[in-house]
Amino acid sequence: MSNLASFRFNLSVEAIDRMPHHLMSLIAQYSSVVGFMIGLPIMAGAYFESLRARQEARRALEGTLNSANCLEFIAGDGTCINLVPLETLHSLPREGDVLLLPGDGVGAASVFLPGAYLVESIEHIYTPAERKGAGPHEARLTKAVARVTSLNPAMTA
Repeated sequence: MSNLASFRFNLSVEAIDRMPHHLMSLIAQYSSVVGFMIGLPIMAGAYFESLRARQEARRALEGTLNSANCLEFIAGDGTCINLVPLETLHSLPREGDVLLLPGDGVGAASVFLPGAYLVESIEHIYTPAERKGAGPHEARLTKAVARVTSLNPAMTA
């Protein structure tokens, strides 16, 4: 009888010794599932953001974003004189305003000299607002184009 009692005691001690290992194994199994369920959406979001950043960088290299969010001053033939970021302006010019533009600078290769330019017309280009919390029909100013004429006298060499 004492052998049977000692056998039962040894069996219960072994069961108690194995229980923390079983519990740890169970926790590890469920924590890996929970980690996968949390990690997968995070990885998908990171991939989406990197894809979008690469597309913006490619468009910037192609020149499609060259004049976005800018006020573009153009001559009568459509060539660009200057670009001014919209966030640096406190107001937009109006038709009939006279502006002093830096042009290409002064030099032999300069097409547009610094000086006075008359604003003939101004066009505003709007796009739908894509920010969080934007209204259903909200738009934002994306670009403004001012067609200008030079008031500078012709330079002869």
